[in-house]
Amino acid sequence: MPKKLIKRYMPDHRQIREHKHLRMFGTLLHDPNLWHLNRRSAAGAFAVGLFCAFLPIPMQMVVAAAAAILFRVNLPISVALVWITNPLTMAPIYYFSYRLGAWVMGQSLQEFPGEFSFEQILNGLGSVWFPLLLGCFILSSLSAIVGYFGIRGLWRLYVVRQWRRKRQRSREK
Repeated sequence: MPKKLIKRYMPDHRQIREHKHLRMFGTLLHDPNLWHLNRRSAAGAFAVGLFCAFLPIPMQMVVAAAAAILFRVNLPISVALVWITNPLTMAPIYYFSYRLGAWVMGQSLQEFPGEFSFEQILNGLGSVWFPLLLGCFILSSLSAIVGYFGIRGLWRLYVVRQWRRKRQRSREK
C-alpha cells in the first residue's frame, strides 16, 4: 500500500491524543506502535476497525481505540474504519445482519410494523436481538478476516511491484 497516500489522509497523532473520548487512555496513547504505518499495523488496524464497525453498540470508536491499543496496531486507521457504519448505512447493515443471523439459525424473518413506536420496538426486540447479534458477529468476524488478509496481500503486491520496477530501472541504466 502506498504509505504516502495513507499518511496524507490520516489525522495528526496529537489531534487524536487530545480527542475528548480518547483521553481516558492517557499515556497508553504515547506508544509509538499505535502511530507506525507498516504492513502489520495497517492489516491489524483494518481487522480491528472492521470488526468493531459492525458491532451493534454505541461508542464503537472507543472500543476500536481500546482494541488498537491492546493489539498495538495503527490507531487512526482502526478508529476511522468504524465509520463504515454511519447514520446512513447503519439500518441496511443491521437489517442484513439480522437476516443473516435468522438464516443461520433457521428462523423465519420477523415482520416489521408499518408504524414504529417505542413500545413496538421494545416488544419486537425480544425475538430479533439474538439473530441480530449472531449476524453482526458473523459479519464482524468475516470482514475482519477479509480486511486483515486483503491488506496484507495488497501491501505485499505493492512492495513486490516496487521491487520489480526498481530492478527493471537498474537494468536499463
